[in-house]
Amino acid sequence: MTRANSSEKLKRIVMTGLFSALIFVFTAYIHVPTGSGYTHAGDGLIYLSACILPMPYAVASGIIGGALADGLSGYPIWIPATVIIKALTAMFFSNKSDKIVTKRNLLAIIPSFIICVVGYSLYEGFVITKGLSASGIIAAFTQTPAYFVQIAASTVLYVAAGTALDKSGFKSRFK
Repeated sequence: MTRANSSEKLKRIVMTGLFSALIFVFTAYIHVPTGSGYTHAGDGLIYLSACILPMPYAVASGIIGGALADGLSGYPIWIPATVIIKALTAMFFSNKSDKIVTKRNLLAIIPSFIICVVGYSLYEGFVITKGLSASGIIAAFTQTPAYFVQIAASTVLYVAAGTALDKSGFKSRFK
């Protein structure tokens, strides 16, 4: 491995750690309890990391930050769902453009919202209620407005931070 490759890999690992920490903070400490979980803006940092980092690193930052937030906030039962949902969330976004906020990445918020609502609702309906019941799943889907608020707050954070980073030319300097 050349020195340049080693330096690039180290930079990606450091950025993954930074994004993991930011996702953790914006999820664990800046949230509002709702139902059996909480609403937060941490997903906006997952969107941001996925637009900046190569996919495996972005997926890792989403998983690490989200799982730590669940575990250290008193909601460890949600960790298995979070690992899958945050990994999938990161995969909808692309870092291939010179910009962070692109039409493609803005459209990626739609499947991210769907995965969030369906994933966490089904997990709650099956796992948390300890069995398959129509009433459990229906009750879980009543959390949809809270997920909408979560995705809306995350979108605002992503667009604001991404626009500022785009104006500063961050991606051209990062690559």
